[in-house]
Amino acid sequence: MKCPLCGGVNNSLFSSDKRRDYYRCVDCALVFVPESQRLSSEDEKKEYDKHENDPSDIGYRKFLGRLFNPLCEKLDSNSFGLDFGSGPGPTLSVMLQEVGHIMNVFDIFYANKPEVLNKTYNFITCTEVIEHLHQPDEILNSLVKILDVEGLLCFMTKMVIDQQSFAKWHYKNDMTHVCFYSKETFQWIAERYNCSVEFIDKDVIFLKKIN
Repeated sequence: MKCPLCGGVNNSLFSSDKRRDYYRCVDCALVFVPESQRLSSEDEKKEYDKHENDPSDIGYRKFLGRLFNPLCEKLDSNSFGLDFGSGPGPTLSVMLQEVGHIMNVFDIFYANKPEVLNKTYNFITCTEVIEHLHQPDEILNSLVKILDVEGLLCFMTKMVIDQQSFAKWHYKNDMTHVCFYSKETFQWIAERYNCSVEFIDKDVIFLKKIN
């Protein structure tokens, strides 16, 4: 069994519950669900169809504001961005357009437009997405390639703290969540893709492409 992020085989059982097992990679510290215990893409989409994200939802905008506000402080005016994994109700892209940025969206289920992945971007946002990726290394590699030098790759995802906390963690109970990251994992990702990393908030992480 290989780690879906680094391909390492030094993985040990980190936690278990009634539905799934969770392994931790010794090399990159990713915690992940074995492939045999993941939902099919059809069942995944059924779960995503239940999401009711809406740009008019003030509470949802406030939630996204923890990434939106610090990102806007770092962007030049009229920056070109991609909201990757925008979901059934794109909202962050709308918020960024409202303040003058130019946005494309991509989502494998709801905005499957491969042509937008052939452009280059000043910044890319990935809010509550990376934990769903079955092959995160493949996706991260493709995103870094279409990011300008000194561009920002911005994540929002809850992070693993320790084994004891993980066992009681509600976040792992979402069956569409299959990969779980810690600060150590994001530091590994930054090194792997030649980026610097900044931990903006407890669940907001910015990578900056160095070259």
